[in-house]
Amino acid sequence: MELNIGRVVKSHGIKGEVAVEVTTDDPDVHFAVGETLTGKQAGKEVELTVKTMRPHQKRLLVSFEEVPDRTAADSLRSMKFFAEPLEHDAEEDGYYDHELTGLEVRMDGTRIGEVTGVMDTPNRKILEVDYQGREVLIPFVMDIVPEVDLEQGYLTITPPEGLLDV
Repeated sequence: MELNIGRVVKSHGIKGEVAVEVTTDDPDVHFAVGETLTGKQAGKEVELTVKTMRPHQKRLLVSFEEVPDRTAADSLRSMKFFAEPLEHDAEEDGYYDHELTGLEVRMDGTRIGEVTGVMDTPNRKILEVDYQGREVLIPFVMDIVPEVDLEQGYLTITPPEGLLDV
């Protein structure tokens, strides 16, 4: 399973840099100098090697070994970049968004929904859950989500009264 890690918004300057809107939690890893990225655009797929990367106005400015100038950079507009998910370190406490999306949601041992997405807020993740055909937002905190079992593909919630009614 490949993850979408970013999209070219536009070219930047005359030296072949592009402005990339990042859609990964780990841009420093995926867009590190020397990394090879898979770019997909309008039915074509290319491999590009990161030459330079720097943050700029909530985006990254990236140049590639294979992109010598602005004309070549212009041709990358709307290209999406994909990468394999990073392996989770068993010692690390936490989960990647892609690991949580798709998990079955259980309450009192019964399936009540599915995680359809994850919102990253400054202080915590918020799970987007399809519950009885509507979206419910559940804070991803130990008191409300005491158990996550990636192997079995589910998580357990113990929501406070009224949370699922909102």
